[in-house]
Amino acid sequence: MEKDVYSEYRMTFDFHTHTIYSHGFPKPHGKGTVRQNVEEARRKGLREIAISDHGPGHLFYGIRRERISEQRQEIEALKREYPDIRIWQSVEANLKEGGNHLDVEPELARRFDFLLAGYHYGVANSHLSGNKFASYGLMPSGQKANLRRVMTEMYVNALYENDIRILTHPGDKGPVDMAEVARACGERGTWMEISTWHTHLTTEEIRTAMKVPEVRFVISSDAHTPERVGSYQGGILRALEAGLDPARIVNIECRENIDRRDR
Repeated sequence: MEKDVYSEYRMTFDFHTHTIYSHGFPKPHGKGTVRQNVEEARRKGLREIAISDHGPGHLFYGIRRERISEQRQEIEALKREYPDIRIWQSVEANLKEGGNHLDVEPELARRFDFLLAGYHYGVANSHLSGNKFASYGLMPSGQKANLRRVMTEMYVNALYENDIRILTHPGDKGPVDMAEVARACGERGTWMEISTWHTHLTTEEIRTAMKVPEVRFVISSDAHTPERVGSYQGGILRALEAGLDPARIVNIECRENIDRRDR
């Protein structure tokens, strides 16, 4: 679908952006600073941005717990410097088995403004080996069905046991029953992400999830470099291809409606 979405739609906020606080080894996983992400968001006319580095349970590039306060101080200083944009401190928690099914326990979660959560490789107790075998086509169909069942249960348990603002790139890196995940998101008020970095939600997954009338969607850049902050074209194109009403995407506005409102 060839469409100039920038002339028809605009993004109002981007809540999924990473910085050098997603530390990585030997180099940071995120490539820009908090300031660079905020300044790029302002340049693109966003009203809000969240800094949402990877959860601390990731073995390779999670935010270090001892740096969360440092990040908060940096964000608070930028809020004073740039009062024209709302800046939030979030975290992209990792789904896992056990406890509250996230690598961000409730006490730690209270230090952030809100939570994002998604599935990633590199997290203990998260069916990593099964998903890797499945991705290489090395898993029998019966085992794949069981993997889909336990992955879906992990997603749903995390949704019901935590207050998650956004479920990031659902379906990426592991199979899930998208209809069941969507029902849980609808009941919990969790937005389902259409990522412009990952391929999920796919067009077909959007069609499945949109059958749950309570579900709302959000487009995110998942920016790991400042210039990608505010990226939304791929997400809106996928949503339109699926037949999703843009009014169900919480951070997208139709420019025609904006122009009419401003007259």
